[in-house]
Amino acid sequence: MDDVQPENQITSLPFSAIPNIPPPPEDYTPHRLQHTPLIIDNGSTNLRWGFATSSEPRFGSNIVTKYRERKTNYPLMLFGDAVEVESGAKTQAKTPWEGDVLLNFDALENALDYALVQLGIDTPTVEHPVLMTERLCSPVHSRALTSELMFELYSVPSLAYCVDGIMSFYQNDQSTGNSFTSDGLVVSFNTASTSVIPILNGKGIISHAKRIPWGASQATDYLLKLIQMKYPNFPTRVSVAQANWMFREFCSVSPDYLSLLRSFEDPSVLRSHQKIIQFPFLPTPNSSNGGATGNGDEKTEEELARVADRRREQGRKLQEIAARNRMEKLQQKESDLTYLLSLRDNYSPSVSKREWDRKLKEEGFDDEEIFEETLKKLEADVKKARKKEREKEGGSAVGDGDDVDEPMEEPSFPLVDIPDADLDPSSLLEKRKQKLLKAGYEARLRARKERELKAIKDREEKAEREKQKEIEEKLDSEAREVDLEGWAKKLRGEQETLMVRIKDRAKRRAAMNDRKSAAKQERMKNIANLAAGDERVAGGSGTSKKGGKGTGKGVSRGTGKGRKGNAEDMFGADDADWAIYRKINTTATVSSDEEEDLAQLQQVEQRLLTYDPTFTTQHTHASILSQRSALLNAFRPAYEEGDAAGHNRIHLTTERCRVCEAWFTPSIAGVDSAGLGEVIQNILSRFNEEEKARLIKNVFLTGSPSQIPGIAPRLYSTLRPLLPPEMPIQIRQAGDPALDAWKGMARFATMDEQFGKVGMSKAEYEEMGGERLKRWWGSNWNGGF
Repeated sequence: MDDVQPENQITSLPFSAIPNIPPPPEDYTPHRLQHTPLIIDNGSTNLRWGFATSSEPRFGSNIVTKYRERKTNYPLMLFGDAVEVESGAKTQAKTPWEGDVLLNFDALENALDYALVQLGIDTPTVEHPVLMTERLCSPVHSRALTSELMFELYSVPSLAYCVDGIMSFYQNDQSTGNSFTSDGLVVSFNTASTSVIPILNGKGIISHAKRIPWGASQATDYLLKLIQMKYPNFPTRVSVAQANWMFREFCSVSPDYLSLLRSFEDPSVLRSHQKIIQFPFLPTPNSSNGGATGNGDEKTEEELARVADRRREQGRKLQEIAARNRMEKLQQKESDLTYLLSLRDNYSPSVSKREWDRKLKEEGFDDEEIFEETLKKLEADVKKARKKEREKEGGSAVGDGDDVDEPMEEPSFPLVDIPDADLDPSSLLEKRKQKLLKAGYEARLRARKERELKAIKDREEKAEREKQKEIEEKLDSEAREVDLEGWAKKLRGEQETLMVRIKDRAKRRAAMNDRKSAAKQERMKNIANLAAGDERVAGGSGTSKKGGKGTGKGVSRGTGKGRKGNAEDMFGADDADWAIYRKINTTATVSSDEEEDLAQLQQVEQRLLTYDPTFTTQHTHASILSQRSALLNAFRPAYEEGDAAGHNRIHLTTERCRVCEAWFTPSIAGVDSAGLGEVIQNILSRFNEEEKARLIKNVFLTGSPSQIPGIAPRLYSTLRPLLPPEMPIQIRQAGDPALDAWKGMARFATMDEQFGKVGMSKAEYEEMGGERLKRWWGSNWNGGF
């Protein structure tokens, strides 16, 4: 690519970070026999755990794997970042979550074992009440198995569940006093979903809560699919982890997505919005933009000049060889034409039909029709070759392809009219020679007369066309003077039709280059049908004795030779049979049709430029193609063949905002769901105006994806048209979106006396089952009591 990318737009892909060594286990002594609440935030991406009295939780990626050490064959259980150390263990890694549902309880058990070991708990049972998160509207099956795990395996004294979004809201509550009575609308962005929960008087209204099936993991997968579609032949495999890094670093939310897309019609705006990710590559001596090795292999100007001279000399020699080959072929064709003309003139009038057919078969022709077709084709080829040679020598074609006939001097053939009895053997040979020469001379005379007649006819047709053109121009001028607007509208319609036709042809050519396209598959099917047809077998190939190659080719008809079962070949009897070849080979037809359309389009645009003041050069087909090419080049720049650095770059342009726009318009990613604005509008419609004002006055964003730049302004611009102008909207974000849920749970467990009443005891679990929980302001209500 000619232009150099700004350095502030190019970001090198970071190498995989070395996993952190986990800290040593805590000292369990301060918590022994103290029944300190144990706080567990079981997230889809990260697991956070710790005692409620701790200021910060311990955390790690919520993924586990079982692995046998290679040297000692000792079984190991790896958790979190440790899974990345061993490639063999990575393939067997599991997470407790399947999307947004807790399903893999073996993995959950292993993760909790690791967490309890890190807390230093060394007692046979866990003598601490547990407060644990669960997803909004979690299936009772998941809760039952989790309760069974906690009560049956760890023997916890009590277990309480809460919703992480509500606890994050509780942690960021700015109200004074010990009681929690705040109002607000919690928008919790999670890994696999996004939840909207209304809170009134410090109580989550779970019956009115909604959930969107779009989260950070879906956004990452969507970005990866967009990259794979944009770069189908990218040299390096882009992993999910790399796509997740690009999503976190470069994606943002646009306040007005449609206006942003319209601004991208300007290639400079699109180019200024892009971010370039440089993937690792192996530099080559000829690679540019960082690809040069600097080893002194570059050629000097003199060497480059010598190389250019050598190439020009080689090109000149190739042109001479090609010209010599063309002359040899032309001479061969002229010799073939002379022989065939003399054959027709000498034998056709004077011999019987049977002897004439026998002579044709000896010369390689099946019948007289094939002989005539070959003769006409040969005459056309010779005429075309002569015309090209004259043009190359500096001459020009006369008329519509007429040959320049030099005056022909009439030769004399004195022996032709003398009887054979009056001639000696040498004179007989000379007489035969003169008969052949006379036949050739008469054939040339007939050909000249035919050309003259054709030239006269062509001149008459040309004059008729010019006359018709003058009439059309006159009518067009009258129509233009009467109604210029209607005339211009008609021509613009013709221009649009021609441009659509040219565009469709380009699409078809591109489809033919793709072996998986429908057009390519149809063509291959037609070829296979032709090859598999036993009743369609070509034959009748022959060469004249004197004509050499290319004379006397045809298709045998009714001879039965070369066919299985002696079936009669009727292919070609119907003109529609030949349509199959037009389907297979459309290159020549498409090329000629496109040339005609381009010429017609140029005439239409020239007339519009001349007479229509509203039609400018920017409306022409060439200008539109140029703008489109500039826009495509800005969207995905094309690098030179040897540029290794450029071919290992990913340009993120529209993808940066398109991925995040799916939170507000999930349909652009193929998700059949309402967006955030529509979901919030549906929730607010369930409350009266006074409650609606209290909710919308405190819109709270939490979860790691809430840190995406621009998400709060975009949510404001989405909600503002849906609400009365006098109703204020305030949107705030969590102080620490990743840890505030855990901190809110710890604050509730240590500072609120209600914590002792919200947990299910072991006796209640045995009586009611693991599906049940106690209903309180921070829990799920389904199945609660």
